[in-house]
Formats: sequence, structure tokens, C-alpha cells
Amino acid sequence: MLKVLEQMSKKQPIRFLVCVRNDGYPEALELRKLYRAIPDATAARVDMVRVVDESWDDYLYPKGFFAPVRLTPPARKALAAAR
Repeated sequence: MLKVLEQMSKKQPIRFLVCVRNDGYPEALELRKLYRAIPDATAARVDMVRVVDESWDDYLYPKGFFAPVRLTPPARKALAAAR
């Protein structure tokens, strides 16, 4: 997974989302927590989003569970480097 994330970051900017709902997933998603998004065109067509959790596994969740976050370049770089 880490290798995939490194390759993706070279191709496009890293995107982060904030969790605004966790209905049915309270143990998996923390409200108000930032999650790294992975582009997934197939998921987007069915209103889902792929995010990476703190274990570096990626999962699909409803798009409405997250809101986009605008970060400054230094903040985005610091979050992307965090593990």
C-alpha cells in the first residue's frame, strides 16, 4: 500500500477529507478526523470514496461521510509525510 501511495503522490496532489458522519462505522471512522483519499473512478461513479486509515489499509465509504479539506502546501506535505 505504501508503494502505491508514493507513486500516486508523484502523479497528482494528495487529497485529504474530514469525516463528518460515521453511521454504522463508529469503530472505523472518527468524526472530525482527516483521512487521505485515494482516487478511485469506479467508486466515484457509485458515490463512494476510498480512504486510507491509520493502519494504511484503504476502504470504501459513502461520499457523504466526508467533506473536502483545503490545506496549505506545507500542511499537506506534513500530513502526507506522517505515518
